[in-house]
Amino acid sequence: MKDKHIIDVLDNSPILTLSESQLSEIQGHVRDCGSCREAYEAARVSAIVLQSRAQATIEPSPFFQTRVMAAWRERQAVESVPAMWRLWGSAKALVSTMAVTTAALAVLSFVMPATPASDQAVSELSAESVIMGQASDEQMSYEQVFATIYEDVDEAR
Repeated sequence: MKDKHIIDVLDNSPILTLSESQLSEIQGHVRDCGSCREAYEAARVSAIVLQSRAQATIEPSPFFQTRVMAAWRERQAVESVPAMWRLWGSAKALVSTMAVTTAALAVLSFVMPATPASDQAVSELSAESVIMGQASDEQMSYEQVFATIYEDVDEAR
């Protein structure tokens, strides 16, 4: 192992898993090789740090349990309310507005007087009678329509 560097050995397996014979060979080699000594020390320190970090227990903050329990109780309180009550809480303004609008329209429908007779006469006129200037209830024939259209064209020439 004198001409072989131990960096490859340290890269392939963790230092804590090496056997006693491998560790003694490595320690013998690092006395003569400076770069391997640095790698061995770095591997040894990192193994110690990892081992101490793995053994450390981290306690949560004093208020962690309080915050978790408060959030859990809040969720339970929301879930215990029936769905219809939650829906009503969200939609009561919309439903109330729609009810008031419907009531107002119903009142206006019954309270407003009927349309005057002149409005009824206007509504009975057809579009053709207004365009052609005729006030009769009879339907116009195609000949009458063409005669009226072409009569206006002949006058324009």
